[in-house]
Amino acid sequence: MMRKVIIWSLVVLFLLLIFVGHAPNASMSKLKGKYANEASQFVEIEGMQVHYRVEGSGMPLVLLHGTAASLHTWDAWAMDLQDSFQVIRMDLPAFGLTGPHPDQDYSMERYASFVDQFLDELHIDSCYLAGNSLGGAIAWNYTISRPDRIKKLILIDAAGAPREGDPPMIFKLARIPVVSQLLKFVTPKRIIKSNLHQVYYDDAKVSDALIDRYYDMARRPGNRQAFIDRARMDFVLPTDRLAEIKAPTLILWGEQDAWIPVKDVYFFESKIPNSQHIIYPNAGHVPMEELPKVSAQDAMTFLKATN
Repeated sequence: MMRKVIIWSLVVLFLLLIFVGHAPNASMSKLKGKYANEASQFVEIEGMQVHYRVEGSGMPLVLLHGTAASLHTWDAWAMDLQDSFQVIRMDLPAFGLTGPHPDQDYSMERYASFVDQFLDELHIDSCYLAGNSLGGAIAWNYTISRPDRIKKLILIDAAGAPREGDPPMIFKLARIPVVSQLLKFVTPKRIIKSNLHQVYYDDAKVSDALIDRYYDMARRPGNRQAFIDRARMDFVLPTDRLAEIKAPTLILWGEQDAWIPVKDVYFFESKIPNSQHIIYPNAGHVPMEELPKVSAQDAMTFLKATN
């Protein structure tokens, strides 16, 4: 009974928000003008125009972002690491300027296939791979499926460990039929801001520009439906195969992560044979954004080490 009361309370709340939070889709021309730059390129994969950037030279380092983010989450890393590596990052299907997958398929198998095709398009035979959150889950799954291609792996607050408790509120809302329909048209900035304050540990780092970027990207045509489609999917991930990962692996984690608990560090480290971890006491879910210099330096030290 209490569950029904909570659900209907949320429905009423969103019905009220529709009057103050209605947000039409943003035009692609304006989004590209604001969030693509001289390094931006587009390649067609599975019917999508995939937005990506290649910066620097050296061994390729491929970076995968998390849910609702974009390649911009790696801006600081790209700046610090491009002198040592060829830094490659893209907007994953369902997010950023890339937008929704035509088949609405956001399974882990499809994401791994996407990464494989992307690397083929760029003629990359081997690389280092790093991923945050959802991108972390994609990274370790891909490493299992293509061990020949990944030489070193970095997991940053990675998804995929057996989950206890409820997912973040925004994911629960996306699974409620009435509310999910509203989410396609209603995107109050206050909700974007609230989610970012959950993701970040240091509230002072949640800038207006950051909020605007997430708000704008959410309104890319098709992205809101794609978020709902992905949130409704139940991932059953092959954690029993983590022991197959032979690539040296660095696990980075924000101790104050409110979305994926820091204890998952020890789960991944216990399962992946050649792994090590670093925990950042003053960071949340995205330490590469909150502590870019420190985390980038840790990544560089790991990648340059002879294992």
